[in-house]
Amino acid sequence: MENKVRIQDDLFENVNGEWLATAVIPDDKPRTGGFEVLAEGVEKIMMSDLADFAEGKKHSDITGMEDAVKLYRKILDTERRNREGIEPVKGLLEEIRSTGSVKELNEKAYDLMLKGVYMPFQIFVEADMKNTSANALVLNGPDIILPDTTYYGTPEGDQLLSVFRNMAENALKYTDLNEEDQKTYVDDTLAYDALIAGKVKSALEWADYVNNYNPMPLEEVCGYTAPFDLKGLLKKLYGDQIPENTIVYDPKAIREMNGYFCEENYSKYIHWAYVRTLLKKSAYLSEELRSNSTMFRRALMGVTEDPVMEKQAYQTVGEVFSEPVGVYYAQTYFGDEARKDVTSMVKKIIETYKSRMRKNTFLEEKTKEKAIAKLSTITIKMGYPDKVRDYFKQLKVNEEDSYYQTMENLCRIAMLENLNRLNIPVDRDEWLMPGHMVNACYDPSRNDITFPAAILQKPFYSLSQTPSENLGGIGAVIAHEISHAFDNNGSHFDENGNLNNWWSDTDQESFKKLTQDMIEQWDGIEFCGGKVNGELVVSENIADNGGMAVTLEIMHQTEGADYGEYFRNWGKVWCLKCRDEYTQFLLKNDVHSPNKLRANIQVRNFPEWYETFGVKDTDQMYIPEDKRIIIW
Repeated sequence: MENKVRIQDDLFENVNGEWLATAVIPDDKPRTGGFEVLAEGVEKIMMSDLADFAEGKKHSDITGMEDAVKLYRKILDTERRNREGIEPVKGLLEEIRSTGSVKELNEKAYDLMLKGVYMPFQIFVEADMKNTSANALVLNGPDIILPDTTYYGTPEGDQLLSVFRNMAENALKYTDLNEEDQKTYVDDTLAYDALIAGKVKSALEWADYVNNYNPMPLEEVCGYTAPFDLKGLLKKLYGDQIPENTIVYDPKAIREMNGYFCEENYSKYIHWAYVRTLLKKSAYLSEELRSNSTMFRRALMGVTEDPVMEKQAYQTVGEVFSEPVGVYYAQTYFGDEARKDVTSMVKKIIETYKSRMRKNTFLEEKTKEKAIAKLSTITIKMGYPDKVRDYFKQLKVNEEDSYYQTMENLCRIAMLENLNRLNIPVDRDEWLMPGHMVNACYDPSRNDITFPAAILQKPFYSLSQTPSENLGGIGAVIAHEISHAFDNNGSHFDENGNLNNWWSDTDQESFKKLTQDMIEQWDGIEFCGGKVNGELVVSENIADNGGMAVTLEIMHQTEGADYGEYFRNWGKVWCLKCRDEYTQFLLKNDVHSPNKLRANIQVRNFPEWYETFGVKDTDQMYIPEDKRIIIW
């Protein structure tokens, strides 16, 4: 492929084409490529180790691992699950069905919510964006069936709703409802979902993270949520310590809740809650019910099969017992030398970022000083946490309980653990990603960056790779995450993680102009039958742009720097092959640009790209100088 596709015409195809030509997407996956191959490697290792734990060949003293192994064994006991069928969830379904009035729902809401029944809103606790040392109660509208509001009224959306109908009809056949009621329940579920879809935010609206912050007095919110007795629910949760204010992330959905929750459509709500709860809980029931419940996801992603049971067991255990599994993986397979080396790289990137901030031409001096202060206070979370949180001591697995009952208990503990954070300080030491996850992130509310051990592998990073390769891989990813501190969302948060306007009006206008330039550079690019939404992906593109700018400056300071290695490894880390359905899903919903475009477009903004490969205006990987953008 290198001989057929010149790097000056297509970096992505030049470095990945040969691999992509023969790569096969696993039947249970929507994609394969750089991140996914590493994740599959972690899966294989952990599935093998969990099997050894389950057979008593291995043991770990890490908090939570003993119960994680018990859960793993329970998931694999398909004989018991198939024998029980739908029986474990029948009591809950009857409880939902027999809740005949709003008054009855208000009386039972606390118990139903903790059992995982769908409520007409979502409630949880997060750090208060304007005072991130304290937690706040957050409200959202309810969950919709389709991935985004933009699907509704389109042929693709109609097709997916048809799949959902089929899935729901199949599941209801196992219940005690007669055929007429089964049809009514499905019809009402889809009708209720359509009501909700007209109220909740779109993916594009959610991408504007700062607009989530809408504090409201509880009394005002209770007026919107009536006839649901929100205050009564909160009294059962918090007694006399009910908050005076809440943060509403999706204000339209809450303000217009009477448009989808009121006495006249109460029966539709109950039928919607019944069907959606059954489908969610089916994951813990018989193989027939579990497989049926993944029909919609498979259609959405273009996946033909579910993962084998051992993989499903690992994925569930890795999610429920995330920290114990992550710490075990990292301590077993991640070396301390690599941890220190990458931490050193992060510190160098931060110092280089400070230097670039001092030279910045569009920020005022006082704003630069605050940006440098923000960089100086970034917390680095590298590899894995030093210890597992005490929370995981609560997650006990009773050998006698069914898989369904076990998951209901564990989910209840998790929900209460989150809701009970309201009146205690924020734990800034908590990690957003476990050690076995192939990913990285920046948290604007904590002003920290997290790099799990699992991503610190080739092609992202290796002690055996050259400094240039590592800078084009994990270095650019690290700098990407740091750049989120100064993207169109992160720039609104100060060094303490608080939502705070620390920019002058002039600074903001200059940055908005550059942000708009970035939107326009990407907006409308045709890709796999769809088009990029430049506004949806702008925050990630600003971060990619900043990540490349900073690491290229470090390349200039690196003895023996090889820019060819840098750019080629940048292209390799974005290697990806997707199913068509999944590509379309990402284009509509993902705040990240398609990987091929991430590999090919950002490099064109930098002079080093043109100098390294002699890219001319006759080459496809060329854009005129006046169209090139470097923000940070």
